[in-house]
This record gives sequence, structure tokens and C-alpha cells, in this order.
Amino acid sequence: MASTDRHPIPRAAWLSLWAAGLGWLLDAFDVMLYAFALEAIRSEFGLSQQGAGALASAMLVCSAVGGIGFGMLADRIGRVRALALAILVYSLGTGLTAAADSVWALVVCRAVVGIGLGGEWSAGAVLVAEAWPAASRGRAIGCMQAGWAIGYALAAVVAAAVIPRHGWRPLFVLGLLPALLTFAIRRLVPEPVRSPAAGPRLAPWAGLRAVFAPELRRRTLLATAFATCLLFAYWGLFTWLPTFLASPVAQGGAGLGLVKSTPWILAVQGGAFVGYIGFGWLADRLGRRAAVRWFVLGAALAVPAFALGAQHGELLFWLGPWIGCFGHGPFSVFGSLLAELFPTAIRGTAQGFCYNAGRALSALAPLSLGAVADVHGLASALLLTVLFFAAAGVLVGFLPETRGRELE
Repeated sequence: MASTDRHPIPRAAWLSLWAAGLGWLLDAFDVMLYAFALEAIRSEFGLSQQGAGALASAMLVCSAVGGIGFGMLADRIGRVRALALAILVYSLGTGLTAAADSVWALVVCRAVVGIGLGGEWSAGAVLVAEAWPAASRGRAIGCMQAGWAIGYALAAVVAAAVIPRHGWRPLFVLGLLPALLTFAIRRLVPEPVRSPAAGPRLAPWAGLRAVFAPELRRRTLLATAFATCLLFAYWGLFTWLPTFLASPVAQGGAGLGLVKSTPWILAVQGGAFVGYIGFGWLADRLGRRAAVRWFVLGAALAVPAFALGAQHGELLFWLGPWIGCFGHGPFSVFGSLLAELFPTAIRGTAQGFCYNAGRALSALAPLSLGAVADVHGLASALLLTVLFFAAAGVLVGFLPETRGRELE
């Protein structure tokens, strides 16, 4: 991806991609520490699977608030400053989790992490979308999203090394490290050049009102519904995947234990890395909508095979990259598609709202699947996500195709 249409990619575009990609990588690391520490946290605080899922849901609700808020902030103070602030917030929230001495303290800490999680994506995705040319924007967003797979895999390795020897609390102290990235971002990454045609910067609430202006309302609601379905499927599946692999077969899991499940998680995230990059390439070649449809079809086939193969460890290992690729890959569409649907003056606000309102609604996923798992087992719970992958494939067809659209 050294050049696009024979024109070199500007240095500022690469710096933006590195900043947002590293921020997203470390965001994934911080967020997924909770998923890998879930069994230990449940044991210490006496939580049911539904209760543990509720904690994850609380984080997702707050990530929606953070995403919408930081999207508006990015339109007001700039993409780079908003990105650095969001990374600082989720780092502090993760570090404070290590000191939580009650369920309510855990709720507060995970809420802070959620605010930063939502904010990092809203600011980072619009920064990359505006810095990169249209012909390679999908691939750039795919590279940014691929940071999530690396962060997820890193969390799996660190958790397997730390939790059995030292417990879950030291794990979250490591989550403070991303705060150091904020200094480099503020010093090195330039703000995207703003075209005069974009108009003046709007006050945050004025931008939010503009997102629901008559000419944009239908587009906003459809994009939000699409995001909701895809996010529900994702958070339901991947919040409970580590627990599914580690839980006993009698509870509907794969019975691998935390340490033995780590290679399976790495296989899944290897597939996710390929999926993010591959989706971006496909979206630039075939269009945003076609890429989504191919990937959600793959996910709808992969999840049942994975869930029903719980007693066959070797089969799960080979299915891991498949479910990782098709379960994660479609998320590369949001950074490009949502940016291309809305004008510059309200791009951060609109992108932040559609993605994060969908995330707020999808917060029901960990809780709902946890409730189903308590009654029917984790394998049955995971099968519910297939319906939401399929719904996302239908809804994207009602949105306009935006491949090749230049941004102001």
C-alpha cells in the first residue's frame, strides 16, 4: 500500500494510521483483559454468568456514551486531540480495575474503560478516513482495525502467563501502559487539513441535531440499525468465546481451561488479522456492501460449526481462523462507510453516533447470551449470534454504496 493510483501516500496519512492503529491495538488489549480474567473475577465476587455478562454490558453502554461524546469532541477540538484524550481515559480505567474491591467498584472502572474505548474508535477512525485517499481508504481502515486482533492476542498471551501465577489484579496494572502513547500522538501526528468547503466547526449539540436533519435522518437510522446488528453479533460471540473455550463440557463449553485455550484464541485472532486486512482490500475492489455480505455469510456458517464442535478440540482449532476472519472482518467497513456517508462538519459526530448508538443497543448481547448460557449452555447461546450477522447483511443493502467517494 505504498501508493494509490500512482500517487504516493503522504507522510501525514501514515502517521495518522500508526497513531489510530496503535491506539486501537492497545484498546483491544485493555478491553480483552476483562474477558480473559472473567472466570477469576466471577469466582472472587461470586457472580453468575449473567452477572459477569452484565459487567461487560455496562462497559458497552458507557462506550456508546464515550463514542458519541468523543465524536462530537473530534468535530469541535480536532481528531488528534480527541484521540489522545480517549486513549488516556481507557488506560486509567483499566489501571483502576486492579484496585476494585467490590462489584460496584468494578462497574465504575469498566464504565471508564468503556468511555475511552468508544472515544478512541470515534476519533481514530475519522482521523484515518480523512487522511487517506478514497482509492485506498478501505485498506487503511482495515489495517487500523487489524490492531484489534494483535491486541486481543497479546491479552490472551499475557493473561495465560499472569493469572495462574499472580491472579487477575496485576493483569490490569499493565493496562496503564497505553497512556504513554498519548504523548507521541500529540507531538507527531498532524491534524487533517480541513477544506474551506467543509464550513465552520459546529458546537457539539448543533452537530448532533444536524445528523437528524430531514435529508440525513433515514441514512442515520439505517446506519445505526446496521451497526447494532453487527455489533450485537460480535460482542455476544467474542465476549463469551474465551469462557466457552475454558469452561467444562458439562457447562456447554469446550473444556480446555485458560492456558490450553490460549492457542485457540491465537488461531482465532490470526484469522481476525487476515479478515480485517482482507475485508479492506475487498471493500476497495468490490464495494462496501458486497464485502459485508460475503463476510457475514462466512460468519453465519462458521459460528454453528464452532459452537457444535465443542467436544472436538482439533476441529475447533482449525475452525478458529475461519470464525476469526469472518467474525471480525466486517468491522473494517465502519471507518470507511460511515465517514463517506456524512459531510466533514458533522463527520465525527455522525460516525460516533451511528456506531456507538449501535454499540449501546448491542450491550444487551453479553447479558442476553449470559442468561441463555445459564439455562442452555454456552454453545446454544453462541448460536443466537447467527441471526444478527444475517440481519446486518440485509440492512447494508439499504445504504448507498460509497466506494471511491472523496472526502472534503
